[in-house]
Amino acid sequence: MKIKITRRFFLTSSFTLAILNFFKDPFAFAKISEKGKLVKATVSIKPAVIASANGLKAVEKAYQVIISGGSPLDGVIAGVNIVEDDPEDTSVGYGGLPNEEGEVELDASVMDGKTARIGAVAALKYIKNPSKVARLVMENTDHALLVGEGALQFALSYGFEKMNLLTDKSRKEWLKWRAEHSKTDDWLDEEDKKTIDDLIMKRKEGGTINCCAIDAYRNLAGVTTTSGLAFKIPGRVGDSPIIGAGLYVDNEIGAAGSTGRGESVIKICGSHTIVEYMRKGASPTDACLEAVKRIIATTRDLRLLDDQNRPNFNVKFYALNKEGAHGGAAMFSGGQYALCDNKGPRLMDLAFVYAK
Repeated sequence: MKIKITRRFFLTSSFTLAILNFFKDPFAFAKISEKGKLVKATVSIKPAVIASANGLKAVEKAYQVIISGGSPLDGVIAGVNIVEDDPEDTSVGYGGLPNEEGEVELDASVMDGKTARIGAVAALKYIKNPSKVARLVMENTDHALLVGEGALQFALSYGFEKMNLLTDKSRKEWLKWRAEHSKTDDWLDEEDKKTIDDLIMKRKEGGTINCCAIDAYRNLAGVTTTSGLAFKIPGRVGDSPIIGAGLYVDNEIGAAGSTGRGESVIKICGSHTIVEYMRKGASPTDACLEAVKRIIATTRDLRLLDDQNRPNFNVKFYALNKEGAHGGAAMFSGGQYALCDNKGPRLMDLAFVYAK
């Protein structure tokens, strides 16, 4: 049977209307009934990507991957790989500051909202892209977390290159620390345990990148990757590779991640806590603020409090909900997070509890 294509048929065809609507707005989607009639047209959200402030290039890359047809997980991992590969960023991947023995140990976690699958690695040496290894754990094993030598052998089995991750820049920082580490290491003596009268807070450099994204179909994903606390005790693992602490994604609610003092984030299951606040109706920013306040309430060691009885460390949270709204909060003022949407990449201010 031949169908005569007339101008009237072309202009009234449900299929044609859907196509025209699609090209008018690439984020608009039409539903067509079995009889070929346009029964409903719904406009989805604009994709968005957020990250910690060191992820400005990462969010731009992730956004381009997503609008080009890649999944949110494809996007966030491609984004953080830029930071993992950068020897000038001493907080993540290649060039990350080492543990107290001069060895770089990396941690990462990934979570895909659409499948609700997770993967992570911790204390991984010699592999500069732990986020990629974490994804392989998620996709190719029934495990959630591989650590140490086991994580390394797993990565090597998939063809990852074993390399020295300690750059000259990071090595010089480590040598400087080693010369005076009796005052700045992570071992607590009796004085540390009893009083802070003469204790100087060990504000060592550390860092992480968290990146979360949502696509036009409202699918979410996230990744957190880090070299962890600088000059840490070998084998120390913070919140970054812990699902529910440094990262959590619920495709029905939103995604959240963190940077800062990992021990404190682990204590309150930070990212999961934020998602649960959003489940109850809190905005991303308000949910992050509530998580910060919970850390404040659970910080009772004198060595972790300043002379104003405030935590003497910082923690930052970042969140994105199912509708594409985003936000974040920090312990202290002055923090920012990276955002990329259809308006381009830019830095946004974090809410805070304490002014500096």
